[in-house]
Amino acid sequence: MKTTLQIDDRVMDQLRREAARQGRTMSELVETALRNLFRAQKQAVNLEPLPAFHSGGAMLDISDRDSLYQAMEGR
Repeated sequence: MKTTLQIDDRVMDQLRREAARQGRTMSELVETALRNLFRAQKQAVNLEPLPAFHSGGAMLDISDRDSLYQAMEGR
């Protein structure tokens, strides 16, 4: 489908250079960019919040190096 778009001159210059660098047409690059945009939007799914739980508190103070070593050594 043919259409007309208004694109900033600086963006158009970048598009021309990138198309030449890749050996592709500007249309191919624009179409690829739009497909990637739409694909990314589809993948952004609202996830359910993770469940919350209460562990009952810490069994030791990890900032206390000695008690941490004792717990790791099984003392």
